Amino acid sequence: MADPHLPAVHPRPPHHWVNDPNGLVHHDGHYHVFFQYNPGSARHADMHWGHLRSRDLLRWEELPVALAPSPGGDDVGGVWSGNAVEADGGELVAFYSARHPDRWHQPVTRALSRDGGMTFTKHNGLLISEAPPGTTMFRDPYVWRDGDRWRMLVGASLADGRGAAVQYRSTDLVDWAYGGVFLAEPPTPLPGGGNTEEGWECAQYAPFPDGRGAVLVSAWDPKDGALCAVAWPGRETDGRFTTDGPQRLDHGPDFYAPALLPAPDGRWLMWAWSWEARDEAHVGAPSAWTDEVGWAGLLTHPRELTLAADGTLQQRPARELDGLRVGSPLTAEGTAGAGRPVELGGVGRACDLTVRLARGAGLQVVTSADGAEYLSLTRDRATGDVVVDRSRASLDPRAKGGSRRLPAEQDGPVELRVLLDHSVAEVFTAEGQALTMRFYPVGDRPWRLFATADGCDRAPYAVTAWDLATPA
Repeated sequence: MADPHLPAVHPRPPHHWVNDPNGLVHHDGHYHVFFQYNPGSARHADMHWGHLRSRDLLRWEELPVALAPSPGGDDVGGVWSGNAVEADGGELVAFYSARHPDRWHQPVTRALSRDGGMTFTKHNGLLISEAPPGTTMFRDPYVWRDGDRWRMLVGASLADGRGAAVQYRSTDLVDWAYGGVFLAEPPTPLPGGGNTEEGWECAQYAPFPDGRGAVLVSAWDPKDGALCAVAWPGRETDGRFTTDGPQRLDHGPDFYAPALLPAPDGRWLMWAWSWEARDEAHVGAPSAWTDEVGWAGLLTHPRELTLAADGTLQQRPARELDGLRVGSPLTAEGTAGAGRPVELGGVGRACDLTVRLARGAGLQVVTSADGAEYLSLTRDRATGDVVVDRSRASLDPRAKGGSRRLPAEQDGPVELRVLLDHSVAEVFTAEGQALTMRFYPVGDRPWRLFATADGCDRAPYAVTAWDLATPA
C-alpha cells in the first residue's frame, strides 16, 4: 500500500532519499531536473544524481540515475551538489562536488553528456582541486554563461566567520581561474528569527536585465547543520556583489537548497528541497518513520522569481501549474464569526486554493472525521501576518508541530495561493512571499475546508479550490 503522505504531483521518484535539486537546465526541448538521490535507501547516504525531465513542467519522466560515485575515485564519498549547462557544442555539462572521506572540502569536477543526460562521461581528474586560502568550507559549484565566458560560484565559509560565495572564470568550461570573493557577509539576523550563518551552501546567482541581481544561499551552521534559505539582492560592480541586506527566501521551516534554471522565455525558475518533519533528531539524521515508509524528501513546485523595484525578491508558482487543475472549482464567500466555523466543502489531498482573508479570518484544512486533526491558516488581527499552524495537523505524536508566520502587512484582505499535496503545503502571498511546511495527517476521510474567525464577530473570507490531477 502506498504511503498516504507520498506527494502525488510534486516531482520525485516513488522511493528512497531525495535532497538538493541539482543541474537544472533546459536542453533539447526538455526541462532537466537532477537531484541528490540515494538509490538504495531512505537515508542520507551514498549520494548519486537522480534525473527527471519534462517538456511542460507538468508531466515528469524519471530517467536512469545520471551520476554515481566511482569506487576508489575522487568522488567515492558521493556525487554531491552542483549544476549543469548546455555547452557551445550542444553537450550537457554537469558540475558537481566530489566528496571524499579524506578531505574537509569538496573539490569541483565535471561530467559530459552527448545524449541529453542519459549517460555521462566523467572528467579525468578534478577541475578545482583545492579550496582557496582562508576558507573553512568549500562546496556546491554553480556555473552560468556571462557573454563569451563562463563563471562559477562555490559556496564557502571564511576563517573570519563570514559566509561567502567565491568565484571562478573560464572560457572553455575546463580551465578555471580564481577570481576572489564574490560576496561575503557575517551572520546577519533574518526577519522571523535566525540568521544568515557563517557557512553558505548551494550559492546561486540570478542576474536580472536591469543590472541588478540576487545571490541565493543556503545557511549552514557548523553545529546545527542546514537551517534556511537566504536571498541577497543587490548589484555586481567590478566583479564584486554589493547588497543592501538579506531576505528570508521562504518563511517556512522545511525549505532548503534552492536552485535556479534560466527558462528559454527569460524567466528565472527555482526549485528547492523540502525535507521531512517526522521523527528525525535533525536534518539528515536517521528516522525510524522514514525507514518504515521507504522515502524521504521532495522537490518543491517550480517557482518564478522576479526582483521588485524596492529590491524584494518575489516568487510565485510557475504559471504552467495552472494546468494541473481539474473539474469545476469549489467556490465559497461569506463571513465567519468567533465560535461559528463555516464548512465550505471537500477537497482532494492534492489541491490548489486561492484564498482571501480579512484580519481575524482563517481557513482550516480538516483531515479527520471528528475535526480533531487540521492544518490552519489564520490572519493575525494585530499584525496582519498569516500564521500557518501544524500543531494539530497530525494525530501521530512523531510528527513535528509548531507554526510559522508569513508577512502580509496590508490593512485590507490578503490574497493567498495555497498548494497542498498529501504532506506538503506551499503558501504564497500576492506580494510574492512564500512559506513551505510539511505535515502528516493520519485521518483516512476526505479533506474538508472550514472558514474560521479568531476573536471577532465578522471575519470575511473567499475561497476557490481546485483538485489537482496527477499528470499521465
